[in-house]
Amino acid sequence: MELAGKTAVVTGAARGIGREIAERLASAGASVALVDVVEDSVAQAAAEVARDGRRARGYRCDVSSFDDVAAVGERIVKDFERVDVLVNNAGITRDKLFLRMSPDDWGQVISVNLTGAFNFTKALAPTMLKQRGGSIINIASVVGQIGNAGQANYAASKAGLIGLTKSLAKEFAPRGVRVNAIAPGFIRTAMTDALPEDVQNQMKQAIPLGRMGSPSDVADVVMFLASNLAGYVTGQVINCDGGLVTAR
Repeated sequence: MELAGKTAVVTGAARGIGREIAERLASAGASVALVDVVEDSVAQAAAEVARDGRRARGYRCDVSSFDDVAAVGERIVKDFERVDVLVNNAGITRDKLFLRMSPDDWGQVISVNLTGAFNFTKALAPTMLKQRGGSIINIASVVGQIGNAGQANYAASKAGLIGLTKSLAKEFAPRGVRVNAIAPGFIRTAMTDALPEDVQNQMKQAIPLGRMGSPSDVADVVMFLASNLAGYVTGQVINCDGGLVTAR
């Protein structure tokens, strides 16, 4: 899983799963462009990832804005001269029961989670295709496979991301660019830590492995898909869920 000499771009990289992914890619030798909508947070994250001589740089960007992404993508290619790995991780939730969900609740989630991946792939795929190699990794969710009450917008965005993954895998394969998705299950984050203990226990009971995942569990799968070990893997959705979907 050595990534020396390669450049990786991670969206939603200021914290949580995205931050862990950026850290792991840098530890494997990759130069990393961290992207997030909060400028101060992504600058700090990049500075911390860049310790010990690693190369990392932060970029403020609204992934839902095509023009914003196009400009940032151009800067990244200019700064790093190549792009080998793109991790479309940026995502938000606006959870509500469908009958209470506003058009804005729907639109914001689709714009960030799905259109954001379209925008960044549109901006950086040409560089990968020209290089005749690269790995695009979309962070989907098991909710995009099984649905979830109160998350119709989120589930639709992640299901769309899976469809985008499979379609682009077929389009980009002739140029050696692989496109895969990871579908995390219940991952321990600041948000899940804030849930009542009984709710956390219910979540754990639904998982055959008996625990929630960690951001590092997702980063491990990213590392595999980013590396040459996955050189014959494309168009796949890899569940990182402790057996949650299988159990259903």
